[in-house]
Amino acid sequence: MNQPDSEILTLDEVAVYLKAGKKTVYRLAQQGEIPGFKLGGTWRFRRSELDCWIAAQIA
Repeated sequence: MNQPDSEILTLDEVAVYLKAGKKTVYRLAQQGEIPGFKLGGTWRFRRSELDCWIAAQIA
């Protein structure tokens, strides 16, 4: 059972979560500007890490 903090998101889900375009999220991930990792050639993101990244961006 996944806890909301450790939920793994796809690139499409992150785009919706951040209200950003998929290409923007992909570019940020490729450049290492947002926390993410590749699993089987596709980007995955932990919601908890994204939340920390968002907090750091607005601080």
